Amino acid sequence: MNTSHDPQAPAAPHRLDRAGGCPHADNARLLAAGSVADVVLPGEVPGMVVLGQEALREFLAHPDVAKDAVHFTALREGRIPAGWPLATFATVRGMTTADGDDHRRLRSPVAKAFTARRVAELRPRVEACTDRLLDGLAAAADAGGGVAELRRHFAMPLPMGVISELLGVAEEHRERLHELTERVVDTTLGPARVIAANKEMAELLEKVAAARAADPGDDLISALIAARDEDGGRLGEQELTGTLILLIIAGHETTLNLISNAVRALCTHRDQLELIRSGRAEWADAVEETLRWDSPVSYFPFRYPVRDITLDGTVIPKGTPVLAGYSAAGRDPAAHGPDAGRFDITRRAGARHLSLGHGAHFCPGAPLARMEAAVALERLFGRFPALDLAVPEAELVRHRSFVGNSVDELPVRLEP
Repeated sequence: MNTSHDPQAPAAPHRLDRAGGCPHADNARLLAAGSVADVVLPGEVPGMVVLGQEALREFLAHPDVAKDAVHFTALREGRIPAGWPLATFATVRGMTTADGDDHRRLRSPVAKAFTARRVAELRPRVEACTDRLLDGLAAAADAGGGVAELRRHFAMPLPMGVISELLGVAEEHRERLHELTERVVDTTLGPARVIAANKEMAELLEKVAAARAADPGDDLISALIAARDEDGGRLGEQELTGTLILLIIAGHETTLNLISNAVRALCTHRDQLELIRSGRAEWADAVEETLRWDSPVSYFPFRYPVRDITLDGTVIPKGTPVLAGYSAAGRDPAAHGPDAGRFDITRRAGARHLSLGHGAHFCPGAPLARMEAAVALERLFGRFPALDLAVPEAELVRHRSFVGNSVDELPVRLEP
């Protein structure tokens, strides 16, 4: 029987757009049908996404949900092709793909670098770096007829510089690591380019780690190597490289998107910017509302149920690769009210967003990302109070990824 017009027929799985694009219209449509949806991943791989705020909160902390890809049925059975664009998220060895004792072992030395005290100590260096980059942004605008590309000259080098300094990555490698990061999260790439980007990133970070092993310093890579050597293999070679890949990507790409999205939001909602300038709100409020309203991560891979589980009435079969739908959860009306789609930095009621994770895998760098973004916004708009988008927002080209959520470039005009 042809069920194409049968109202009882199950909806076709949502096919994730490899080119990314703005996720919010699709999210709203999927959320209207339920908190969990079937999706088709690149390579015709079936998966699921958890979109509703409360369902996602439950899922992220569920005792029967794992991060280790040994539980990924299609991968274990050899049904995932070489060069799959999402392979890094599943197979890299590190704390984001580990569970239980292994996760705690890998996370512990990293978490020590991001305590509230360490982040507070970093603030003067972040402020100084921000001011230097604003000088460069002004110079770029002078050379560009008053227009400068904010991501290239400001929003990227700030978090990349901070995480690189924390890790002990020399400045000469930072631009290339950013370029490779962009390729790793780009879900449009073909297999050959995916494999090449992952290989080069691993080799470059192995080179960096070797340099730190030969000449240790007061940095995180040296500390990770020392922990490995002192504890007799506490951190294996693959785990060290995988941890560095994850720290470089998460340590700058997420904050880059957060700063970019916050600037876009404030430029297109001048009333909200005025609330901060008049003292009725703070820059930290703009950061939190941006995290909720336009999460820097849209659909994050992967988690796998170790048995069939049910979320909000939907069964997620054992071994299914599941995406965390952070951009959808942030605008879930069931959690954030009927005006969830409105950017409002004075928002107080409703559930707290999940854009930095929840449960055992909550982002250890969250305090640093929040501080960097607040400092960046305060100093950017303080120095250039008339800063605005140089092109209509609708003309901005979106990121080529359904993992990251932002734009490829953000041209701004610093003066009226």
